[in-house]
Amino acid sequence: MHENHGITAATNELVRLRRCAGPDGIAPRRRVGTAAAGPARSAFRGRGMEFDESRIYQPGDDVRTIDWRVSARTGRVHTKLFHEERERPLLLLLDERPSMQFGTRDAFKSVLAARAAAVLAWTARDAGDRVGATILTGAGRVEVRPRRSEAHLVQLLRMIGASTAERRQEQIPPLADGVARLARVSRPGTLVVVLSDFVDLDEAERQLGRLAKRAEVANLLVYDALEAIAPSEDGLRVSDGEQVLRLSTRDRAWRAEWQARFADRRSRLERLCRRRGMAFLALCTSEGPASLRADRLAAAFRRRAQSGVRP
Repeated sequence: MHENHGITAATNELVRLRRCAGPDGIAPRRRVGTAAAGPARSAFRGRGMEFDESRIYQPGDDVRTIDWRVSARTGRVHTKLFHEERERPLLLLLDERPSMQFGTRDAFKSVLAARAAAVLAWTARDAGDRVGATILTGAGRVEVRPRRSEAHLVQLLRMIGASTAERRQEQIPPLADGVARLARVSRPGTLVVVLSDFVDLDEAERQLGRLAKRAEVANLLVYDALEAIAPSEDGLRVSDGEQVLRLSTRDRAWRAEWQARFADRRSRLERLCRRRGMAFLALCTSEGPASLRADRLAAAFRRRAQSGVRP
């Protein structure tokens, strides 16, 4: 086993997670508004594969699409319209900042987020969609333009793996900046997945709402079990690899406040998702490989779609 297993994510580990990818993509196959061809149903109408309707023939229409049956029945020339197939680009916003480099179970939050990002990337790519990413680290922001090739995806996974090993804290970007950037570059129909612990949700909340108006958004809350439930045993020791800090957790009021802070952050994010029509999923570092299957996120999208909420 890799000596840094759970602390950093190696490229070969992220490549192997292709086995967890879903066969049918991530989001429900709804109409999208991008201009590139792909497997998702589009709002554009033209010479695609799926019949939509017939209408009165107009000058410039392709004579090959004349609907002869409707024309004969109505006495007026009609032409067929089809839905063109368009792709649904996936943009990942991956939080690898210092607050994510923490964990008490199987892996750091940063590694769990990297693994989940890899599963999502493979799922989208294997469904024929382009994949891009914005990666936030303690050293700044890295942007990778969306592309479809497998070689591109492997290179992206290599960058994601490297980001889990980044320990510099020179220019830590706020989550809100990364979200605002994606809101500017996303087109209608783009699928954006934010993987973060959302420690600075206060600043990012408004930008997430704006992003939801332009794209289909899923927020994946990545957390450690210790954040949700404070340990009752006293003298807990935590370390950043250089220094060791001893926490006194004996006080009940302190433990209650500890747990309340995380619960409040989670509930606020869930409320925001419901209000703005975004999908929500929580991933804990204590969960096993089953938590990384793409069908969990697809299920989150279906629940959102069935609720009747739309961006």
